[in-house]
Amino acid sequence: MTGRPGTDRTGSIRRYLLLWAELLVDSWRRAPVLTAMQFVIPAGMAAAVTGGALALRAAVDALIAADPPAAVVAAIAAGLAGAAGIVLGALDSHTAGILIGKVAVLDLNPRIHRAITTLDGLEHLERTDFQDRLTLLRNAGWEIVLSLWSANGVLFAVLELTVMLLLLGTVNPWLLCLLAFAAVPLWFDQRGNNAVIRADLATAEPIRRQRHLFDLATDPASGKEIRVAGTGDEIARRQAGAWDEAMRQRFRARLVAAGWRTTGWLLFTAGFGAALALVVHQAANGTGSAGDLVLAVTVAAALRQSVSTGVHYTTNVASAGRVIEPYLWLRDYVRANRDRTGATTPAPARLAHGITLDRVGYRYPGATGPALAEVSVHLPAGSVVALVGEYGSGKTTLVKLLGKLYRPDSGRILVDGIPLDELETAAWRTRISATFQDFGRFPTRFGENVGVGDLPHRTDRERIAAAVREADATGLVDRLPDGLDTELDASFGGTDLSEGQWQKIALARAAMRPRPLLFLLDEPTASLDAPSEQEIFDRQMERSRRRAAETGAVTVIVSHRFSTVTGADLILTLHHGRLVEAGSHRELTAIPDGRYATLYRMQAEAYTRRGRPAGADD
Repeated sequence: MTGRPGTDRTGSIRRYLLLWAELLVDSWRRAPVLTAMQFVIPAGMAAAVTGGALALRAAVDALIAADPPAAVVAAIAAGLAGAAGIVLGALDSHTAGILIGKVAVLDLNPRIHRAITTLDGLEHLERTDFQDRLTLLRNAGWEIVLSLWSANGVLFAVLELTVMLLLLGTVNPWLLCLLAFAAVPLWFDQRGNNAVIRADLATAEPIRRQRHLFDLATDPASGKEIRVAGTGDEIARRQAGAWDEAMRQRFRARLVAAGWRTTGWLLFTAGFGAALALVVHQAANGTGSAGDLVLAVTVAAALRQSVSTGVHYTTNVASAGRVIEPYLWLRDYVRANRDRTGATTPAPARLAHGITLDRVGYRYPGATGPALAEVSVHLPAGSVVALVGEYGSGKTTLVKLLGKLYRPDSGRILVDGIPLDELETAAWRTRISATFQDFGRFPTRFGENVGVGDLPHRTDRERIAAAVREADATGLVDRLPDGLDTELDASFGGTDLSEGQWQKIALARAAMRPRPLLFLLDEPTASLDAPSEQEIFDRQMERSRRRAAETGAVTVIVSHRFSTVTGADLILTLHHGRLVEAGSHRELTAIPDGRYATLYRMQAEAYTRRGRPAGADD
């Protein structure tokens, strides 16, 4: 799946050809006239060069033969051919740019984004090899589409070279040897570009690191801590170091590429000069006409331009390999993961039995130990389940496994006895409502921010208003200048909101689906004050009970404040990725030395010392 330059060359060529065929279909569907022009114009340019050279030879020979009318006609034909070449050249660049932009922006870039965002899980976004290729693919649609028409340019450049060499062959068959010299710059340029492609992929990680450091330094959220800690200079130093690390390697690769290209052009120039010397010698000895000499000089000059154009197009194709290879790798990765899924069983209409975890284990890529190990528990239909434990105990990992964002490395999850892996992912996700601690902030209107929680009803104002009430966010909407139609996100010219206000929007978004089978609340109120948190949890508990009666829905709550989970039907205590206790609040506090009882007592005592009840917030 790697696709390194220089490996499995036949397979790589075949994959490139298939990709270009797909892009050609996209181009024809998007703009058939512009697509047709990309073939007609180069053919016309090749005909103009050939016709112009032949017309010049005819004009010179006619003058020597004292035939002025024929010389004038031939000269006019040469002029028309030259003018046609200029006009077609201008048309070529303009029409190609328009076509490439259409296909890149409207077809390829959305295809890349869709491939990334529609994979079932999140593992790919946490893999460094995936992120390295994603760095190279950022806004790469233009370059990938350009490679198709650059390959097309190479084909027409070869056609033009062939015609020119045949013309030179009519002057002297030895001039056909220029074909070999014309291929030399192409081969040497390819060698140089392979070095550049390898360097670009090898330096994707430091490029990604320096970009992250730049975003960190310019983000208002992290800006507060940076200024208090005085780490701005250190971040700038590290960003510069990451950039220098990448640029040194890329600069060396480009020096190597320049060396290969210079060598290729020196060899071509030597062959080019020898060919002209041969034609001059032939004309001087009387074995060729003056027209032949003009033809040879004209074609040889055009030949140099054709080789230069061919090298330019070849360079574009080879350079595009730095983004084509990651794109093909991404497609293979997406295809392999979707094939591996093979889930076709529809999600149940309601839960009759519940969700069972059977010896479930999961380890993050590159981690030294498991995030979860041998977790076995049954979550009864209609129950409210709370997950508690220290940070890093595996609570969020378990929530993501239930949402099919991760796949267990061992064990299995059963939904009413059906393995979760066998449930069709999109159908299962439509039966889930969720709010995560790292929620999204969409730069749209307030109502749209909420409505995307249930896309088929994203414009249903009544449902949006009901979801806002569920999240206790009605007062927030009333204070906004345009209510539900208020544009959000100050970085895009909208209204700025606090972290807690954004969290209420996320809670409202999760309330858009009226009949979920699974309701996930992962630290949903971490940015809210204690009174707001308690009111939110009371509402969510009430909502969970209603949904449980309708669909047998299971609600899973993650919270670091123990006062909010005491009303749960089942409390699961996690420690170092293992389930160490399970039971109700009463049952678990009855175990004096139990993990839950100890943590609950520690938190209660801490708040008591500060003169606050357990679970209250500052």
